[in-house]
Amino acid sequence: MLGGPVYIALIRFSVSLAGVIILFFLMSEPRYERKKMIIGYGCFSTVVIVSACIWYMTDWESCIKLVAFVMFICFSVFAVCMSSDHIYLSVYKLALTFYLLAVFLVGGLEVSILIFQRNVWADIITRIILIVLMALFIEKKIKYAIRGFGYYVENELDHISVTIMIISILFGIGFILNPSITDQTPYRLFQMAINFYLTGALQFLVFRLYLHIGQEKEYQKENQLMKMNQRLLERNMELLEESAESGRRIRHDVRHHNTVIAEYARRGQNGELLQYLKEYTRKTDSGISEKICANTAVNNILSAYTRKAKRQQIQVTLDVELNRKLSIPNIDLVTILANAYENAIFACMEVKNQSAGRSCFIHLMLKRKKNKLVICCRNTCRAETELKNGEPKPEFTGGIGVLSIIKTAANYDGEYDFRNDNGVFIFRLIMKIPSTDGNLNKNLKI
Repeated sequence: MLGGPVYIALIRFSVSLAGVIILFFLMSEPRYERKKMIIGYGCFSTVVIVSACIWYMTDWESCIKLVAFVMFICFSVFAVCMSSDHIYLSVYKLALTFYLLAVFLVGGLEVSILIFQRNVWADIITRIILIVLMALFIEKKIKYAIRGFGYYVENELDHISVTIMIISILFGIGFILNPSITDQTPYRLFQMAINFYLTGALQFLVFRLYLHIGQEKEYQKENQLMKMNQRLLERNMELLEESAESGRRIRHDVRHHNTVIAEYARRGQNGELLQYLKEYTRKTDSGISEKICANTAVNNILSAYTRKAKRQQIQVTLDVELNRKLSIPNIDLVTILANAYENAIFACMEVKNQSAGRSCFIHLMLKRKKNKLVICCRNTCRAETELKNGEPKPEFTGGIGVLSIIKTAANYDGEYDFRNDNGVFIFRLIMKIPSTDGNLNKNLKI
């Protein structure tokens, strides 16, 4: 159906290839900056179009049968190299682009044949109109949804099901574009319409499926964040209750101390009074909890979890160097530290439940290295603790914490890793921070 002089074929090739590039570019994540992408696609298009025109002039019959498939295969290989998406995600977007290619190719041809008596310009103009309409629809309505959906596919996809889905789509489109079928009978048009519908419905159902799976995961993350906030509130309530109890005890003791001091003063026993005050001062100093770091929020949360760990007979070593003020908000620091500490305690308790009497430890390090904050937590864990996609499975962390750590660390270009080193779980995190504070603390061994 691609009759006409070579310049008509050149226009058709250019319009079709430009349409494919535009549609795919709108849906994919580019690997390079815009200028490099434009130059790359421009050079590729020139080579492909010139080659197609040469093929058209030398062997017209084979060209009209195979040129669309050959051009798209070449484009597919080149597009995967120019896209930063996962290979499966790129192939899925290429399948969707191939479907849209079939829409404007078949649409242009059928409009030209059925309405304009095979007018080649009607075919070209219809293709341009369809490409513009599809590009506007993608840009205005579904561009960000497709990219968000791509994130879900990349993280939740089942490779086997995606492969089967892509093959099914390509077979459906291949039947639609079958160049050996030339009869424009009502039955042939009905077949094409049904194939377009079924192939499009498959795309839509897959889109909805992975979108639903991704949204469900987001809900689970939000649920975990709420549980994490509940735990943080519980720790803060414990701190408040301890402070209130300490205040009541101090007020009660002060009344007794005042009575004793008044009695010593009434009797004129100054030496005994001084000795009593020295003993009182020494006892008071010994009862003050040792300071972990200058940052009040971090100090309080580490103190609360350290007391909790020691109640479970877990040996704790803290190596903390942190200023009073840091450019990272306290809520983010507390989120990371509380979750890491909570998961470490949970892992130790699991080991104790598995092997009664086994000694467990937690070693938490928090230091600033120039413009970076370094956090490392090492703790006893079950030897069978497994990781999935570089993260511990929820059943080995209590189901809470890891996602909160990752989400918070991402706000500061954080780099992290988790690993199980023969029964010792290691979590490491490095976050970028501006260098605006001074005065570091000390090392503390508890």
